Amino acid sequence: MSFDALLWLSFGGPEGPQDVRPFLENVVRGRGVPPERLDEVEAHYQHFGGVSPINRLNLEAIEAVKATGFELPIYFGNRNWHPMVEDTVAQMKADGVKRALVFPTSAYGGYSACRQYDEDIVRALRAVPDGPELVKLRQFFDHPLFISAFADGVREAAKTLSGQYRLVFTAHSVPVSADKAAGPPEEGGYRYSRQVVEASRLVAAELGVTEYDVVWQSRSGPPQIPWLEPDVVDHIDALHAKGVTGVVVCPIGFVSDHLEVVWDLDTEARDRAAELGMEFARAATPNGDPRFAELVVELVAEHTEGVPARKLSEFTAAGCTVNGALCAPLCCEPVKRPVRA
Repeated sequence: MSFDALLWLSFGGPEGPQDVRPFLENVVRGRGVPPERLDEVEAHYQHFGGVSPINRLNLEAIEAVKATGFELPIYFGNRNWHPMVEDTVAQMKADGVKRALVFPTSAYGGYSACRQYDEDIVRALRAVPDGPELVKLRQFFDHPLFISAFADGVREAAKTLSGQYRLVFTAHSVPVSADKAAGPPEEGGYRYSRQVVEASRLVAAELGVTEYDVVWQSRSGPPQIPWLEPDVVDHIDALHAKGVTGVVVCPIGFVSDHLEVVWDLDTEARDRAAELGMEFARAATPNGDPRFAELVVELVAEHTEGVPARKLSEFTAAGCTVNGALCAPLCCEPVKRPVRA
């Protein structure tokens, strides 16, 4: 099947102190997040000069894909900050692109990790009438290159510790209601958390590790709403109480070292471990690993050359959608929020 380009679609992040608040307001629009929570997260960004590394990391990953000899032009667009996906799709249309594949920088299912990227595509095409046809690539949480990159990251992190350690996988928490929005497990429900658990199992299996934990991080929203638990910092406390002296944290839910990795893990979790006298190491994310570029090339080749999908699990490889259409009924449905007067 013929395609003219690849659209690299990501979350976005501020490029300076003045960008932080408007960026965060874009992120939480319509979600009822209290201003105090925005103040807290804004302070995290300002701690790093108001700059998120995510745009730079995306551009570096794009260059790595190009360096493989990848022939399609690659366009970069974001959900929440410049370059906005609407502007990128407008440029694609102006350049004569008719059909493009879309690589969303998330490996998983679920609303925020997958369905919201469909909504980004729909929004962009509404803003750009007669824009190119956009075909979103599948989820890749169980791709062997993704798993091997994380496994090597854990191996290297473990070398920095002097003794025994507990392996802890972490991913972004979501409301429990959002995680089960797609229905019971046999119908695809709990898609996100089940995929995170499966990816963690695959990495642990490659490492030969039989005992490990899967925890969560970066929760927001009102405290009365249940989110996936336990939190990674709380879990470090629990491990210390059990006599664990070292921990290797693997950010299995993230493809790059953006702010929720460098703050929640490299700052908060690391600092808490130090307070408790525990050794701490954090495994690298795959964004800078050459295998990540190879993974993207393979996902594209599934469409352009009919290359068989490489998967290490029995989970459905959802996510191949056209112009934002759902890949399956009820897949990753957003949680219905009450209408406020």
